[in-house]
Amino acid sequence: MKYSTQTQISQTFATLKAQHKKALIPYIMAGDPNPSVTVDLMHRLVAHGADVIEIGLPFSDPMADGQTIALAGERALAGGTSTTQAIDMVAEFRQTNTTTPVLLMGYLNPVEIIGYDAFIDKCHNAGVDGLLLVDLPPHETDDALRQKLHDHAINQIFLLAPTTQASRRKAVLEHGSGFIYYVSVKGVTGSNALDTDDVGKQVGAIKADTDLPVCVGFGIRDGISAKAVAAFADGVIVGSELVKHFADVGDDTTKIDHAITQILAKMDELRQAIDSINI
Repeated sequence: MKYSTQTQISQTFATLKAQHKKALIPYIMAGDPNPSVTVDLMHRLVAHGADVIEIGLPFSDPMADGQTIALAGERALAGGTSTTQAIDMVAEFRQTNTTTPVLLMGYLNPVEIIGYDAFIDKCHNAGVDGLLLVDLPPHETDDALRQKLHDHAINQIFLLAPTTQASRRKAVLEHGSGFIYYVSVKGVTGSNALDTDDVGKQVGAIKADTDLPVCVGFGIRDGISAKAVAAFADGVIVGSELVKHFADVGDDTTKIDHAITQILAKMDELRQAIDSINI
């Protein structure tokens, strides 16, 4: 199923394309290091160049996440952040920002507990623009769920990886919307081995088969790697390099403030590097 109308995500990428810019998409975990931090940090990420914000839904068994983000999820759960509370944070963000797309990334189990219809209704009412459920591949997404997401103008984002088989790749390109999330390395989030030449070839092959923007995540750590990836991708997704700063802050407000300062400095570095590309 393809979207016949513009969504917040597709409009953002169209605007960026017209401006000859690439998207910067930061990832943070909802409720990390505590629930009071998330909404304000979302606004500050926008002020420091975020075009789309990816919010992690805390889950106890995050199979695609490396240690940095898995521990962020544990901190969020320990602080009492549930899936519903994470969605409520988006709703609070929407009280003063109605334009920056918000993508939720998580896993199927909490959604099934809430119920698909109730979950999607909550997302819609909160102003969620995209949904990436790591363990819900396109061939397991039924038509009713696709239709409900479509009716609420919520894009369903899927992952493509270097190891993705041809049949799944075809299904992702057929059923995905908003953008394609290309996993740049054979590993979990925060992996080190980023081969930008190979990623460039892979992204080029994907773009030859779809009109959707292609964004690259996993393994991007600094301005140099972000610039290299943005040279051929439509957007750069960065998570572990931001989330890691909350690793040892606890409830110490001074440490939290320092961590946020470091996160925003990294955002500035990434934004400047991406914008330095001559498109």
